[in-house]
Amino acid sequence: MEQIEGKIGVEAALSARQRKISLLVIREGLHPHQIEEILAEARIRNIPIKYASREEIDAMAHGKTHGGIIALASPKPLTPIEMLLDQIAAKKSSHAGALLLLEGIDDSQNLGFTLRSAEALGIDGVLLKKHLWDFDSNAVARASSGAYERLPLVLLDDAEKVLLRLKNQGFALYGCIANARRTIYDIDLTGPVVLAIGGEKRGLSAGVRNLCDRLIRIPMVANIGSLSLSHAASIAMAELSRQRWQKNNPPANQIERS
Repeated sequence: MEQIEGKIGVEAALSARQRKISLLVIREGLHPHQIEEILAEARIRNIPIKYASREEIDAMAHGKTHGGIIALASPKPLTPIEMLLDQIAAKKSSHAGALLLLEGIDDSQNLGFTLRSAEALGIDGVLLKKHLWDFDSNAVARASSGAYERLPLVLLDDAEKVLLRLKNQGFALYGCIANARRTIYDIDLTGPVVLAIGGEKRGLSAGVRNLCDRLIRIPMVANIGSLSLSHAASIAMAELSRQRWQKNNPPANQIERS
């Protein structure tokens, strides 16, 4: 069993309905109106509730941001790549899939921050190499502010095989590296895209680089070498989101000319 701590994470897990929640632990004295939706969902799903003292719940929690709520739950199920592709295909016909591939991320909090940005910026799912998954799920969930519960997460046994499959299905693979000739602003990111981001220590693997349709970089004014993975991913995803927003929401003068 895993612990989900805090109102946002518990609400997200309940609404996502991917985990089996076996117990809710709530701090004594917490006003019911603060957690009305959680209590209502617990009643609907017959989830047991235990009321605990402040000291008891503090001793259970891994962090200090639990807000008086902890859920004991089964691990979040991972998403098979086939299911993720079906989910993308089921969206409206004008939707172009957007995926994020992460390599070299080794910090649970940074992964959580990246998932939070990915959900906010319209990413359909996040791909990670399976052998790299040794994160503290509770820390990832806390940092993601609920995104960890909702966003499809795919662990890849054979990353190159999956990337070739995605490319055959029309996805363009763009790898972000520091010394690329083209920038994120030079590339059309409005079609089906996989953005591959490497960590600041090792960057992208040779296998992934060799599969990329284009290597791109984030232009920087100061020569600082590289950004953290979570920051680089957020900047690249923000440009993807900006291009898609502009395509779907053309300026008024452009509409008049057309």
